[in-house]
Amino acid sequence: MIELYILLVLMIVGAIVTIELKDLLAAVISIGAVGMVLSIVFLIIKAPDLAITQIVVEMLCFIILLRATLKKDLPFSTTGSWLFNTFVAAGFIAIFLFVAVKAFKDLPEFGYPIMRVANIYLKEGLVKTGASNLVSSIILDFRAYDTLGEATILFTAVIGVLTIVRRIGRKKKDEIVEEDDE
Repeated sequence: MIELYILLVLMIVGAIVTIELKDLLAAVISIGAVGMVLSIVFLIIKAPDLAITQIVVEMLCFIILLRATLKKDLPFSTTGSWLFNTFVAAGFIAIFLFVAVKAFKDLPEFGYPIMRVANIYLKEGLVKTGASNLVSSIILDFRAYDTLGEATILFTAVIGVLTIVRRIGRKKKDEIVEEDDE
């Protein structure tokens, strides 16, 4: 339980850092880290489907925000801090790989779920739902509200992306587009 509190503190600190930063690129990276920590929290509380949805939405938003930010602000290319950025990126990759190895070691053997609910789904799913496809019966019968929530999250992310992309792609009526702007 203590790890949840530590991760919560990391998320709060990351959000405050994001708000206080003046550098857009650093703010985008900081908010991306908050989203990744949130997906780790979902994994710890045994909600892997929410963790996957969070990672998909986070990566999609991160790529779009990074693209929009890099067009406006390139601090690492003008300040000469590429060495520091390289060490920070290598550190994050090392931490990610360490956590990934630890997480994969803790996974149960294939076919042996660790949660009691999964055993109930496997044993009684076909009888209770009458569906021939067990996966569909779990998603649409047992976990319908959860699936609806995930679909809503993905729909909201897609609408947000389309809003950003449409706004970036528009030009003003009398604006001349140069090759450097494309």
